[in-house]
Order: sequence, then structure tokens, then C-alpha cells
Amino acid sequence: MKTRSKRSLRQFQLKIISYRYSDYIDQIAELEQLLSEKPRAIQIDLVGVGEIPPDMALLIRSVLIEHSPRTRIITNARSSLQGGSVLVWLLGDRRIIRDDARLYFRRVELTEDEAVPNERGKEIEPGYQDSFSEIDPEEADYVQVLRRINEFLPVKELAGRMIGVPVLRQFGLVENEQMDHYLATAFGKRKSEGMVVPR
Repeated sequence: MKTRSKRSLRQFQLKIISYRYSDYIDQIAELEQLLSEKPRAIQIDLVGVGEIPPDMALLIRSVLIEHSPRTRIITNARSSLQGGSVLVWLLGDRRIIRDDARLYFRRVELTEDEAVPNERGKEIEPGYQDSFSEIDPEEADYVQVLRRINEFLPVKELAGRMIGVPVLRQFGLVENEQMDHYLATAFGKRKSEGMVVPR
């Protein structure tokens, strides 16, 4: 009798617990272990209220981009996602989202030298800053998160808005089963009728 391959689909639940870093560190260690086994696919279910802190989201990104090319990453948003959680979801090779779930990331001014704006909206001069300076390292990490999100979605236009499934479909970030079925049916008929189908 053949045993089930360890390279089959594996599921991993990433619990979103705002600002409990130790929980994220444990979850990331589990994810790294799972990725080291090089399964055929891993489905990461994102569940919970709140958002993954920016530094943890960037750490998860660094882990996911190093995965084996033979492993397919599926991200499944079972909850609405904010900030760093959005970035983690976008990193999937295939993305799934609950029909009524939404994405949200707040607006932050992005500057050329990656300085974080102060409360008055003016750039802070780069240079030496002590721990009591106006630059918040977490806010700087959030700027990096937005830069990575911008690789998938136009941050400038969508920041501060609730983003639903129809918008995600427009950007090709989720599959549109109804449209895929319609196109397959339409093109299938054209092929059977001998019509040329553009590629």
C-alpha cells in the first residue's frame, strides 16, 4: 500500500493577533519548518482581527520568498485584512479571499529617501536620530510594507479605502471562476465552430 506523500498540500493557520510578537515568532518558526520539508503546496490561512505588525510582515515575506520553487504558496484570507496582513496575503502564488472580506491599508506619505514624515506632514532630515527622535522605526517598517504592496496594487490610489473582491479581480489578484467559466465556454464554442480564437 502506497503511503501519502509528504509533498502533498499542507495547511498552516496564521493567526492574526495584533502586536503579540512572541506569537508571531513561534508561528514563523513553524512556517519555516514546514517550508524546509518542501511540500508540493502550502495553504496559509490568515485568520483573526487586527493586522500583522509591519516588522513581522516583512519577516514573513523574507521567509516566503526563500521557499523552494517546487512549493506552491496558497494564501487564504478567511478574515478581512489590514496593513501587514495584506502584504502576507499578496505573497501567495494563488490567493483566495472570503467573498465578503475586505483589504485595508492606511495612507502614509512615501518619500524618496524613505524618511518618514512627521505629524505636520513634512519630511524629516535624514541623519543621526536617537531613540527619542520623531522617526518611529515601526512607521518606517510600515512604509516598506506599503512599498511591497505597491508591487501588486496601486497604493497611492487605494490607501485609506476598503478594497473588496471585485477590485481584486480587476487587478488579477484572485480568480474569477464565473468569468473563467464564461470564457472557457465561449472560446470552446468558437473552436468547435472553426473560428479563430486570438491568443
